[in-house]
Amino acid sequence: MAKKSRNKADDSNQYLTIGIGIGLAVGTVLGLTVFDNVGLGMGVGLAVGVAIGIALDEEKKPKKTKHK
Repeated sequence: MAKKSRNKADDSNQYLTIGIGIGLAVGTVLGLTVFDNVGLGMGVGLAVGVAIGIALDEEKKPKKTKHK
């Protein structure tokens, strides 16, 4: 049985992709119901999803401390 090697680069944008997907879905629904414009809703959802995804990815990274 071969072990699966996990590369750090594989997980670096995990939350970003999840945020984009969820943001587009929620934005589409908001666009249809609230804005009455699907394109506007998708744009807003994408922007919010990217912002949340990047914030969660940065939170997940190990913190670097300086020792003097």
